[in-house]
Amino acid sequence: MSKNLYKILFDGFNQDTDKVCINIPGQKKWSYKEIDHLSALFASYLNGLGLKKGDRIICQNDKSVFAVGLYLGCLRMGLIYTPLNTSYTMKEVEYFINNIEPKLFVCSLENYEEVNQVCKMLGVPNLRAMGVNNEDSFIKEILSLNPYHIFESCSDNDTAAILFTSGTTGRSKGAMITHGNLSSNARALKEAWSFSSHDTLLHALPIFHVHGLFVALHTAFLSASEVIFLEKFIIPEVIYNLKKSSVMMGVPTFYNRLIDEKSFTEKIFKRIRLFISGSAPLTEKTFNEFKNITKHSILERYGMTETGMITSNPLHGDRVEGTVGFSLPNIEIRIVKDCKVLPTNEKGIVQVRGPNVFKGYWKMKEKTKQEFTEDGFFITGDIGQIDKDGRLSLSGRSGDMIISGGFNIYPKEIEILLNAIDGIKESAVIGVKHIDFGECPIAILVADNDNNLVDEKDINASLHGFLAKYKIPKSFIWVEFLPVNAMGKVQKKDLRIKFEEILLT
Repeated sequence: MSKNLYKILFDGFNQDTDKVCINIPGQKKWSYKEIDHLSALFASYLNGLGLKKGDRIICQNDKSVFAVGLYLGCLRMGLIYTPLNTSYTMKEVEYFINNIEPKLFVCSLENYEEVNQVCKMLGVPNLRAMGVNNEDSFIKEILSLNPYHIFESCSDNDTAAILFTSGTTGRSKGAMITHGNLSSNARALKEAWSFSSHDTLLHALPIFHVHGLFVALHTAFLSASEVIFLEKFIIPEVIYNLKKSSVMMGVPTFYNRLIDEKSFTEKIFKRIRLFISGSAPLTEKTFNEFKNITKHSILERYGMTETGMITSNPLHGDRVEGTVGFSLPNIEIRIVKDCKVLPTNEKGIVQVRGPNVFKGYWKMKEKTKQEFTEDGFFITGDIGQIDKDGRLSLSGRSGDMIISGGFNIYPKEIEILLNAIDGIKESAVIGVKHIDFGECPIAILVADNDNNLVDEKDINASLHGFLAKYKIPKSFIWVEFLPVNAMGKVQKKDLRIKFEEILLT
């Protein structure tokens, strides 16, 4: 029996094909039958290129129903799908292309010229630019094809997607996510959150990310739920469409903005049965303020690129602020320190084992081996503790990763660029509190010459072409020296303590 994720999703909505699947306000409502047909049209195009099971494609395009159709077409064909953040620069994109050697790159219209140069240089055989509506020439071509209604035979262990995540070395790692990882997680979340065909999900998340692409869409499709599909989180549009929704998935930033919105009153969220938060820590302050306004306890869950969702606060029962809930079915979590499994209420590194855990990093066998224990647990790098009831609470990262607005930022990548700027002797990038995004990067800099500090505008200009905007430090602070240990390693913990009172707005 094929374990193809698309076939599993298809079986979930096949009895409701006339029901609305994707509702784009002010434009079109796409039924499940139409979405299935669209995915088969993209499969026809991909097949026409001669792509075969296991071939890789990269997509860096704008959020649209056609981007969803392309993703589903890849699943049908057994191709490996790699979505990229639309704000990645060409320098970053070059690395991804070199790493996975895609047979096809699909980009946005505005990036075509830049991407075309990179694809030619690196020998990518196929490049297409895709717009967001029926007037686009590529989409017209897709819609003119005969559908290819294939469900490529796949096993649980076949790779469905490669998502890039970085480490403290700054080198991006391609996490291989399997059909089995994704289907097991979708089933677990459908059950945990009681999704059904009666639900309407408000979707204002990007779809190059685990949260928006996998968690939101897979859970909805498996349940034949309607998805109100917003291009971005824009307050007036969110407020208007919340009235028609029963579930909202968001990042903490979304909820902070709703709290500050005067028009966010009971009549707006009257139909909502569930608010879900993830991708970054939800503060207790936000949890309690939101509950005071709405009487809803936001359901926080915990996951990561390599594992999908690991835990969730309960749908029924207490949702305790500051915790990320209980492990999902068939997923084991434990807390370890110095190779010893800790008892309840003691802090250590969170380790996880289950059908949700990825199969490894693309072309990085040694790195993969390092990240797993001998008994098969993945070492998350998160610090946490489990209470007597089995609830997990997180205390932060064992490494230096910064999570800003739900996006991961890895300081080493930024520091390499800063240290190459004339006038900067050395640098350290840390995260500080941000009132909206949770945290943001700042750079602590040491000058080559005390009388020759580099202008902040020049630093920004040097970083601009190499880093996505959200990775660029929001503040630059000059110091005489960085704190180091006996081995010369910068002690970022000391810097975080020193600058912990900084709050960016």
